[in-house]
Amino acid sequence: MTKKYTLTILPGDGIGPEAMAEVRKVIDWLKNNKALSFTLHEDDIGGAAYDRYGVPLADETLEKCHASDAVIMGSVGGPKWDNVDYDKRPEAGLLRLRKEMGLFANLRPALVFDALIDASTLKPEIVKGLDILIVRELTGGVYFGEPRGIEDLGNGQRRGINTQVYETYEIERVGRVAFDLARKRGNKVHSCEKANVMESGKLWREDITALHQAEFNDVTLEHMYADNCAMQLLRNPSQFDVIVTDNLFGDILSDAAAMLTGSLGMLPSASLGEADKAGLYEPVHGSAPDIAGQGKANPLATILSFAMALRYSLDLSNEADAIESAVQDVLNNGQRTPDIMADGCTEVSTAQMGDALIKALEQ
Repeated sequence: MTKKYTLTILPGDGIGPEAMAEVRKVIDWLKNNKALSFTLHEDDIGGAAYDRYGVPLADETLEKCHASDAVIMGSVGGPKWDNVDYDKRPEAGLLRLRKEMGLFANLRPALVFDALIDASTLKPEIVKGLDILIVRELTGGVYFGEPRGIEDLGNGQRRGINTQVYETYEIERVGRVAFDLARKRGNKVHSCEKANVMESGKLWREDITALHQAEFNDVTLEHMYADNCAMQLLRNPSQFDVIVTDNLFGDILSDAAAMLTGSLGMLPSASLGEADKAGLYEPVHGSAPDIAGQGKANPLATILSFAMALRYSLDLSNEADAIESAVQDVLNNGQRTPDIMADGCTEVSTAQMGDALIKALEQ
């Protein structure tokens, strides 16, 4: 029996549409070679949506996302929209999408592909085989806390205010995601905060500890201050399996972990909410407007994001494994877009990289 799924495709800005075109090739391959049927809804987000609708995320686009099994997104933003009001900027559309869809857990893998190990700035023996998953709380903390703003104090002085706020339910639900994922991986979680100087960090540590004791005592749990975690990611990254942390520290630590791999253009991400809700899947890299339309973009991060959608939203782990293996094969065969080009390899365009991946899937 053919399994049927509904996807919303949001190509975004810059190189997003080029990378998404290669995802469509993979979707077509799955349609033709597996008992799978995909209904696709495509719409705009970010700057493209502002140009079309006057807002970075239209209500009708959001409705499509809610009605889908998964949302696949490109990157948003670019200098074209630098002078747009803050609430109309491309990034505001992404923040609204995450919040409206209830996406509270951001999954950021830091995976070192053997073929790209020399691209890392760390020694090969430090990063070889690296496979870290950072679970970042996505809808709370200092990015959303109130009060916030900039106050005029007079006499040429101003005050900027952001409030770090967490409640137990927010900590517990993202903690459950991290512990559940660890059970399917190395069965180890590092929970990172600043309990030594922040009350919200103290609450985070206490609530994660209580959750671990009540529901996940089969998983190894270690606590670590976020600044020490940043240092340990550079010193001994192989000690980590799953890292769970708050919105601010997760933003910083996931970018640091991404650079261990040597190629930001290779990394996918997932944003998840409740089990019966659609997830959002997007590459970690930006919209790279300087190379947009030139066929230089690396589509593999967006394709790997689609593989994460297959795994986490559609429960198609075998198909996700096949795509991830095909990416390994393409890299091992020496095909490279300019961002990951190396001596002895063959430089290919965005479309050629997608074609190479399809060929690897067929083999």
